[in-house]
Amino acid sequence: MSLGHTILGLLESQPRHGYDIKRAYDERFGHSRALPYGQVYATLSRLLKNGLVEVAGTEPGEGPDRKRYVITDAGITDVAQWLARPEDPEPYLQNTLYTKVVLALLTGRPAVEVLDTQRAEHLRRMRELTRRKSSGDLVDQLVCDHALFHLEADLRWLELTAARLDELAREVHS
Repeated sequence: MSLGHTILGLLESQPRHGYDIKRAYDERFGHSRALPYGQVYATLSRLLKNGLVEVAGTEPGEGPDRKRYVITDAGITDVAQWLARPEDPEPYLQNTLYTKVVLALLTGRPAVEVLDTQRAEHLRRMRELTRRKSSGDLVDQLVCDHALFHLEADLRWLELTAARLDELAREVHS
């Protein structure tokens, strides 16, 4: 996800202070990992330098004056172009799990244990997401569905790989 575009999108709905941007981000997108303040201000600085946002004013606060950021016309155009551009589907052709399975086979370790451990972790995470989904609002439900569908696909791969482990071992050792 592009943090810069996400911040621009949040600013398009209304001007905000850095603190407000962080809070809005965390509420909408930061369920599993909150956005650090430093990253918010570093991104705002870059957006300001690139002419995508501007400071609409400052207000006194408990610490330094609080800057209110507003998106520029160039920022609106940038967000519109980003939203219209499709994301590359991520085929995961070379991922860590595949590497672990092959390395286990190459080193004589039980690759089935790698697969079993990963399957257990996927199922644990799926249970956690299912609980979150059942008690969440529509946004939470959609986010959890997205993650669950990916985890289900991973589980299918784990099962297929387990079924082909002997064949894969022969290929790896040849």
